[in-house]
Amino acid sequence: MLTQTFLPQDVIRKKRDQFPLTSDEISSFVRGIADQSVSDSQIAALGMAVFFNGMSAEEGANLTLAMRDSGDVIKWQEYGFDSEAPIVDKHSTGGVGDKVSFMLAAIVAACGAVVPMIAGRGLGHTGGTIDKLEAIPGYDTMLDTPKFVDVVRRHGCSIIGQTSNLAPADKRFYAVRDVTSTVESIPLITASILSKKLAAGLHSLVMDVKFGNGAFMETAEQAEALGRSIVRVATAAGVPTSALLTDMNQVLGTSAGNSVEIYETIEFLKNPHQADTRLKAIVNDLAAEMLWRAGLAETVEQGAKNADRALSDGRAAEKFAKMVELHGGPADLMENPEKSLSLAPYRKPVFLPRSGFISSMKTRDIGQIIVSMKGGRAHPDEDIDHSVGFSGFLQNGDAVDAETPVCMLYARDEDQWTMAADTLIKAITVSEEQPSLSPITQKIIRD
Repeated sequence: MLTQTFLPQDVIRKKRDQFPLTSDEISSFVRGIADQSVSDSQIAALGMAVFFNGMSAEEGANLTLAMRDSGDVIKWQEYGFDSEAPIVDKHSTGGVGDKVSFMLAAIVAACGAVVPMIAGRGLGHTGGTIDKLEAIPGYDTMLDTPKFVDVVRRHGCSIIGQTSNLAPADKRFYAVRDVTSTVESIPLITASILSKKLAAGLHSLVMDVKFGNGAFMETAEQAEALGRSIVRVATAAGVPTSALLTDMNQVLGTSAGNSVEIYETIEFLKNPHQADTRLKAIVNDLAAEMLWRAGLAETVEQGAKNADRALSDGRAAEKFAKMVELHGGPADLMENPEKSLSLAPYRKPVFLPRSGFISSMKTRDIGQIIVSMKGGRAHPDEDIDHSVGFSGFLQNGDAVDAETPVCMLYARDEDQWTMAADTLIKAITVSEEQPSLSPITQKIIRD
């Protein structure tokens, strides 16, 4: 009996002609991506066919699982975890000043969940969770799987970077998409995000899908389409998922950079009653959804109360401090952050040349300022300067005048500070009347 030979061009032709792909066809193609038997041109052709013709939820789930299974997949029961352990994570599509993962891992773990968080580095105008953690001296972001599991078992949470063994097929697929203009394909974005997240063996997931002038999805409509796709595909793959659509039309919180965002994280956890209101709102919304999804709260409202209690009684701060220590960071980071976190030496406040109320800001441009100061990267292999950035950043609706700075700017020297300040001033609009503000969480999508 003859065995049917897998031909990549047959899969490409089928998707090109708008026919659904079977699980076997998708799995064979993904195996070819991982073992190099499928060429870059064939990957590009399938990517373009999906870009124009889309995928069903079943196809998306099959693609996600095939890319997940192209590398290591953590099976928590094999490491002694109970099959009913509430293993939950959160993923953000990226923004400027987004340090939410640090607070969430600590808060949700303090409430009894298991939070194995695998995060990424920044590229372009958005900052990376791993880059920010590496502003902490000694913090090892690249633990191998046994060490990662050990920290999670001992402590309930750990944040590490993506290893080369995590969904390697996705890494190659994305590299080809990046140079063939198919990055924006919602089915492929969905599979790329979920393949890496599901490799962590999650039981549930909460997505923070950002929209606005500081997000990759600029409109609420685009964000909703992505959020619905992720929820649909993740659910089909067996992982109950929610997606929160959140506003990214301004810097999130009062800092943007690397060391400065760790400073803000520490202050948030130690003094939550003094935290920026928008930042606290999104942290609470996401934590509540994660606790409900994990089965640790009967309702989202109860989850919010549990999260707030873990913040106010100091348990979340203790979780973050211990996680840093277990990863090799300083044991006294929370008490003495100035001993460990480097801030650029040329620091001066930035004043706007007009008085009134901040009505809008070009958030992407603000993120690009950090990149221009080497606080972010334009190419994946670039080193970054953790010490530059902004703190004390005012929000839309805040009043400014000749004595009220919009932020404190940390730069390496006067020339860098002047360049950054000039660009920042142009990125902020001031109006005579205070603008009306909308809530940061605009919609929640559930299965």
